[in-house]
Amino acid sequence: MDNKLLGRWGESLAAQYLQRKQYTIVAANYHCRGGEIDLIAQKRGYIVFVEVKLRKDARFAQAREFVDRHKCERIVRAAQLYLSLHEEITAQPRFDVIEIYAPDGMKTESPTITHLEDAFQ
Repeated sequence: MDNKLLGRWGESLAAQYLQRKQYTIVAANYHCRGGEIDLIAQKRGYIVFVEVKLRKDARFAQAREFVDRHKCERIVRAAQLYLSLHEEITAQPRFDVIEIYAPDGMKTESPTITHLEDAFQ
């Protein structure tokens, strides 16, 4: 299966999850020279930059473990650029990770979703 297609599916699941939790999706797949951000959402006083990690299972490692220091730095740089281009945003920035476990890929009927708020501490 095409990894890009599978990744977009995971990001779509994450966006739906966030919307059910009363987040407003501001942008998806934001790309810039410094990096990329899977989802940008808003809720209450926060602008939330979300990294989505999709895996079949956690036997090798939990999905969140693939968001290493280097990846965090790239996401923070991309978020800084995004905020500098959108000066009207006054909300507090936050960095979240959403883990999705889908053992059967896109055929998984009930993927497991875990939302880790403020994950870049």
